[in-house]
Amino acid sequence: MLNLDNKKSIRGAIGEELADLGVNNANIVVLDADLSGSTKTSTFAKKFPERFFDVGIAEQNLVTTALGLSLTGKIPFAATFAVFATGRTYDQIRNSVCYQKANVKIIGAHGGLTVGEDGASHQALEDISLMRGLPNMTVIAPADYEQARQAVRYAAEHKGPVYIRSSRIDVPCIFDENYKLNPLQASVLRKGSAATVISSGDILSEVIVAGEILEKAGIDIEIINTPFIKPFDAATVINSVQKTGLAITVENHSVIGGLGSTVAEVLSESYPAKVVRIGVNDKFGQSGTPKELLKFYGLDAESFANRIIEIIKK
Repeated sequence: MLNLDNKKSIRGAIGEELADLGVNNANIVVLDADLSGSTKTSTFAKKFPERFFDVGIAEQNLVTTALGLSLTGKIPFAATFAVFATGRTYDQIRNSVCYQKANVKIIGAHGGLTVGEDGASHQALEDISLMRGLPNMTVIAPADYEQARQAVRYAAEHKGPVYIRSSRIDVPCIFDENYKLNPLQASVLRKGSAATVISSGDILSEVIVAGEILEKAGIDIEIINTPFIKPFDAATVINSVQKTGLAITVENHSVIGGLGSTVAEVLSESYPAKVVRIGVNDKFGQSGTPKELLKFYGLDAESFANRIIEIIKK
């Protein structure tokens, strides 16, 4: 059973891992757009002030400066809120970073509805869609503290553009130090036969709790975690759906263009099956506490469980 009291910060993990990596890799530099306290890049800034650059509220400059540093052999991590990191800077990421496969890492903090009270203007629900559509871009949505640390480690070693999405809220710890992040291998967290439920990011803990609720109701779902949205481990998903016959995706993102679209594309080409996408249904977010918003949009564990029961009955 998932320990809901053992919670840690995904954004905190990213800041800590950057600071740790910086000790042995002098090429790692970090940039921020006047939000280092929120993105937690301040952890790196305090340790390596000479390798930290705050460009101010100028996100396009953030990416362009990171590009320049990458061309000198540095490994730049550029951080700001996900809605600005991908939306305001899309042209720079597309034409300057991805086109020439530059070694730039983008950290999109505060992704999804769980930004909370900041409201629609700050709740990125389209960022994964924007980034996964770009050639040469790797897209990672870590689900907890350990997965986030390993995502940063992977990005530092990987040659080419990487987008890492983080959330504002603290989330339950799902993985321990024995976990190994693998871009080619998703994780089957729970075995089952009633349906295959695929999820990533901070919403995964809600899915796991939903699985526990459903187990008490006699429904055994298979839960797959896919932190890498791109590249995507299609084989694990296909193998599971061949057994269950039903795929359900759950994401703290629009149902358009994100994880749900990825799974639908994979299955339509390789193993046509029923796909139900659970996420934000082509709407903007609004202001409220993370808990209130997840409930309102049907993205909390209880809502998942009830929705899955309805889907299976049909």
